[in-house]
Amino acid sequence: MFLYVRGEMAHAQERIAAALNEAYEANLVGRNILGTDFSVDIVLTWGAGAYIVGEETALIESLEGHRGCLGSAAVLPGRQGPLHEAHRGQQRGDALQPAVDHEPRRHEVPRHRHRDLARHTSHRPVGPCAQPRRVRGPQGSTTFRDLIESPDYGGGIREGHELKMFIPGGASAPWFFPEHLDLPLEAREVGPQGSMLGSGAVVVMDDSTDAVRACLRVVRFFARESCGKCTPCREGTTWEEQILTRILEGHGRPSDIELLLDVADNISPGPYPVASHEAAGLDAVPFPPRQTTICPLGPSSVAPITSALRRFRSEFTDKITLRDPIPVVSEPSTNEGVRNG
Repeated sequence: MFLYVRGEMAHAQERIAAALNEAYEANLVGRNILGTDFSVDIVLTWGAGAYIVGEETALIESLEGHRGCLGSAAVLPGRQGPLHEAHRGQQRGDALQPAVDHEPRRHEVPRHRHRDLARHTSHRPVGPCAQPRRVRGPQGSTTFRDLIESPDYGGGIREGHELKMFIPGGASAPWFFPEHLDLPLEAREVGPQGSMLGSGAVVVMDDSTDAVRACLRVVRFFARESCGKCTPCREGTTWEEQILTRILEGHGRPSDIELLLDVADNISPGPYPVASHEAAGLDAVPFPPRQTTICPLGPSSVAPITSALRRFRSEFTDKITLRDPIPVVSEPSTNEGVRNG
């Protein structure tokens, strides 16, 4: 069995390593566990730090000692390599419950507990909430409004401010807005409305948030985390970051907004999933997006761009200084005088 910890999480690595050593000393892991004929070894490994290793083939590349980069989409990791048997076991479910079949009375989770876990969902509202923390709530009946505003969960937006937008499923999800607060925390409800639940991190932004700056912050993350294997992602996310930086710093060009959308469309051909905007008469585009890349990292960079431009386009145009074009007049040159000289 393998335990993989991302390189950024040094404290987690130390705690897991200490716990694993204790488990070996107590014979809870290793050979002939607790005097039985069951044995299992746990290998703790960590990468150099990469968001992309959340993708299966990149994770296995890293586990095998290679750079955390996407593997070939045509070759499934369960068909070759040293992790062949481990991957097959994971597909069968062995890796998820290694001791259940051997010690059912001691290790089996009660059936009612399975049902209870299935009926609850875990989310973490972050941002200008009174109580940013991880919470659990009943699945299907808990809404984003409950999660953000209820005293039992997020506790509401900080005093003196109002909700401007929120990201329902981590940085890769398209944005939602105040009119979407009453949607339940359920994928089959959120998807048709143009977004996803994703990682469970609900990023809350109040009315003091600059939409362009927020957009750049998310795009910059994906540009720097791209593994570089797919050209649309490698080049496109860098272009998106450069264009947004130019706009934010006051050097934007009138053509930059259309250029930004054109670059985004090369990464994820439209229409890209986006929430509805009733005031403008715009319907939602359902999730998921199309992609020209192997994995969804590149298309994820498009989410903040389309979301912010649909709702806050004026914040982009206000930062672009409109200048009168400088006339350029070219006159035919002659080299006759040079030749005669």
